[in-house]
Amino acid sequence: MAVLPEAEEVDVQVDPKDLRVDYFCSSGPGGQSVNTTYSAVRLTHLPTNVVVSMQDEKSQIKNKEKAMRILRARLQELEEQRQHDELSAERKSMVGSGDRSEKIRTYNFKENRVTDHRIGLTVHQLDLVLDGQLDEFIEALTTHYQTEKLKAEAVTA
Repeated sequence: MAVLPEAEEVDVQVDPKDLRVDYFCSSGPGGQSVNTTYSAVRLTHLPTNVVVSMQDEKSQIKNKEKAMRILRARLQELEEQRQHDELSAERKSMVGSGDRSEKIRTYNFKENRVTDHRIGLTVHQLDLVLDGQLDEFIEALTTHYQTEKLKAEAVTA
């Protein structure tokens, strides 16, 4: 059993056009009203095919409200999972495998040189880099990754 946080109305907007609502008779114990009234509700979110069925209450309205709360929580969880997967993939593409052939920087003390192999930047100020003055590398890396991101967005657009 998974316990999900309940999503508020403002967190996840569900367009009524994206829903298919089915009403049916409840099943199970409950006396005379179980098989005679259409109090159970099944909501299907068409874009994601998420289905929620609810038959806890005797009232169709209450069952529909409960089903909507659960549907919003599931949709919010799907969106959070999608964002997490995107972030994870981006992070994984930046980190790499850590093999020796996948070196990031070379520090050459004889020539007072630092080379960042990811972007092809060479700086002849190793002593300053070791003192923590990394501004030149940070700016170059930021520019490089922003350019790569824009290229990827241009390809998908």
